[in-house]
Amino acid sequence: MTDSIMSKAATMEIPINSNGDTGTLPEDDSLEQAANLQWSLDEQDLQQVMVSGPNLNETSIVSGGYGGTAEGIISTSSIKGPGVRYNAEFNKRISVEGIGSNMHHSSSSSSSMTAEEASRGVAVEKIETVKKWGLNTYKCTKQMISERFGRGSRTVDLELEAQIEVLRDTKKKYENVLRLARALTNHFYNMVQTQHALGDTFADLSQKSPELRDEFGYNAETQKLLCKNGETLLGAVNFFVSSINTLVNKTMEDSLMTIKMYEGARLEFDAYRSDLEELSLGPKDAVAMARIDAAQQQYQVQKDKYERLRSDVIIKLKFLEENKVKVMHKQLLLFHNAISAYFAGNQQQLEQTLKQFNIKLRPPGADKPSWLEEQ
Repeated sequence: MTDSIMSKAATMEIPINSNGDTGTLPEDDSLEQAANLQWSLDEQDLQQVMVSGPNLNETSIVSGGYGGTAEGIISTSSIKGPGVRYNAEFNKRISVEGIGSNMHHSSSSSSSMTAEEASRGVAVEKIETVKKWGLNTYKCTKQMISERFGRGSRTVDLELEAQIEVLRDTKKKYENVLRLARALTNHFYNMVQTQHALGDTFADLSQKSPELRDEFGYNAETQKLLCKNGETLLGAVNFFVSSINTLVNKTMEDSLMTIKMYEGARLEFDAYRSDLEELSLGPKDAVAMARIDAAQQQYQVQKDKYERLRSDVIIKLKFLEENKVKVMHKQLLLFHNAISAYFAGNQQQLEQTLKQFNIKLRPPGADKPSWLEEQ
C-alpha cells in the first residue's frame, strides 16, 4: 500500500503558470492527502521497511514528472531513526564477524600447517634413525659372521683381553663363595633357632622336674649362651655376605657392563674398518671417492669411540682390582676371627671382633622396620 501511494505521489505532475505560481487543480487535495499519509507512517513501520530492504546505504528516492528525467538521490545516512541504526549496526556486525572468521580460518590453517610440518619432520627423523640403525646392524652382523668363520680380521689387545678373562673367571668364583656363604648363613640361622627352642624346653622341664632341676638348668643355660654367641656370629657372617654381594653384583657387574660396551664398539670399529678397506680396493671415480670420504668419516668416529671405551675399561679394571683386594682383606679377616672365636667359645673375642669392624647387631624383634622407617 505504501509503495502504491509513494508511486502515485512521485508521478503526479504539478503545472506552473506564467507567473511562477502553482495553479489550482482538482488533484491538489489528493496530493496533500497522499503526502500526509506518507509522513504519518509510524516509527515501527519505518523500522520494518528499513530492515527488510536490501541495503539502506544504497536506497534512493526518485521524483519527477511524466516528462522529467531527473532523479533526486537522498542518502539514507541523513535519515535518523531506530531502523537505520539497527541496519547499520547489523551490517557492521556482519562485516566484523566476517573479518574475524577469515582471521580465525587463516590462523587455523597456519597452525595446522605448522603441526603438519612438525609431524613430517619427526617422521623423517625417525626414518633416518631406522635407516642408520639398519645399516649399522647389517655391517656389524656381517663382521661378526666373518670373524666366526675365520674370513674377517678383528682388532685384538692381548693384554686387555687377558685381564677381562681373569675378571670373568674371578666373578664366577666369587659368586660360588657368595652362594656357599649364604647357605652357611641359612643353616646356622636354623641351628641358632633350634638352640633357642631347646634352651626354652630345658628351662621349662627344670621347673617341672624337681629331681632333674639342676641338670635341665645348666643345659638350658648352655643352650642360651650358644644361642647368644650364634646370633653374634650371624651378624658377622651377614656382614661378610653383604660385602661380597656388593663386590660381585655391583662393582664387578659395572665393570663387565663397560666391557660389553667396549666389545660392541670394537665390533663396530672393525666393521667400518673392513668397509673402508673394501671401498679403497675398488674404482676411484667421483662416486666412489665420495663414498670413501663418507666411510672414512664413519671409521674415524668409530675409532674414537673404541679408543675411549678401551681407556675406560683399563681404568675400571685397575680400580676394581685395588678395591677387590682391600674389601676381601677386611672381610676374610672378619670371617676368620669370628668363626675362630665362636667355635673356641671365646665370647669376649667374638664381641671384640664385631667392634673392630664396626658391626652393630639388631636387637631381637628389630628385623621388621618400624612404620616411620617404611615411610
